[in-house]
Amino acid sequence: MIGEMERTHTKPLGPATCPSCNHPVSNQSQSCDNCGIDLALAAYLAEYAVAEVNLPRGAPVAPEMLVPRLGEYLIGKSLLTTDQLEQALRYQREQNRQKRSILLGQALRELGLISKEKLDQAITEQILQLQAALQQSNRQLDQRVQARTAELEHALTRLADLNQIKSNFISNISHELRTPLTHIKGYVELLADESLGPVTSDQKSSLEVIQRSTERLQQLVDDLLRFSMASQGEFTLRISPMAITELFNNAVVKSRKKAEERQVSLQVVMPEGLPPVEADEEKITWVVLQLLDNAIKFTEAGGSVTLTAIPNQASVTVRVEDTGIGIPPERVAEIFEPFHQLDAATTRRFAGTGLGLALVMRLLEAHGTLPRVKSEVGRGTRVEFSLPVIEL
Repeated sequence: MIGEMERTHTKPLGPATCPSCNHPVSNQSQSCDNCGIDLALAAYLAEYAVAEVNLPRGAPVAPEMLVPRLGEYLIGKSLLTTDQLEQALRYQREQNRQKRSILLGQALRELGLISKEKLDQAITEQILQLQAALQQSNRQLDQRVQARTAELEHALTRLADLNQIKSNFISNISHELRTPLTHIKGYVELLADESLGPVTSDQKSSLEVIQRSTERLQQLVDDLLRFSMASQGEFTLRISPMAITELFNNAVVKSRKKAEERQVSLQVVMPEGLPPVEADEEKITWVVLQLLDNAIKFTEAGGSVTLTAIPNQASVTVRVEDTGIGIPPERVAEIFEPFHQLDAATTRRFAGTGLGLALVMRLLEAHGTLPRVKSEVGRGTRVEFSLPVIEL
């Protein structure tokens, strides 16, 4: 540290600037030509501020700490002896005890231990040294920032590469699963409708179980493919006028069976005269079906799920509300993360890949809207989004 300070003392320095207005000042200036501030006073104030700094152990050394204190500096320049410095410090402490706060430079002047010209010169040189230390610190900071930025850019590039690899894997495995799954579904249907020969009642019940399982597997594979395409930006929207009434009717018809199986009441609230909205009908229908499926899945028997349309001035809000288990408010954002479920235990009560709501988020984002969620544990969840109406 001492070596660094010595090199700083002897190193040629750039032009000094006023601590108040940053206007260039010469080494001989006693005041700033631009703002008129007394440079000695400015240095006194800086010295006081530095003296008040109390760095914690292990903290980075501030640039001003590389510049020696005024007394040490004057001794090093042979402008003051050690005894004279001790005398000035005693005088300063005595004045402070008498409620007269003075700085070291003022004490030296009042005791006549140094002339104003020499003191001003020393203070100006200290200002220059502090400026040089600050410039060096800024250069080092810039280097650290550049290095950290490069590391972050590399990490982001690597993350993008990994995401691409993951998306490619999902897409490939999904396509590979589709072919054998199609064969399984086809032959199970042939067996179930007895096209390949009669089956017993027990065999028919078993085939129905297989059919439900293959349908579930087909849905999971389709979700994987949709998510893969959405992640890679490969899906396109076909925006056209869409009737909310038709959307709701189709969604309820497809969701009714599951609601009945779980003994959940499925209700629709839809005022008459709803204006058409602008959307991709196929994808928004899938979004509503996914929200209904999710609401039914997390609602206990005897509960209810309500699909509501709320007309606004320039949009229609689609709302799916349930009386299910609810979500802790601090964890609401997690439900839209891919491959993530709040119940992560090995024996989860509810099956699923965790892709449905992640894809809902991407599809709604593509439509220029976002899902809004309000939930309370034990009382249910409400998810809604808005679609713009057709301007007539």
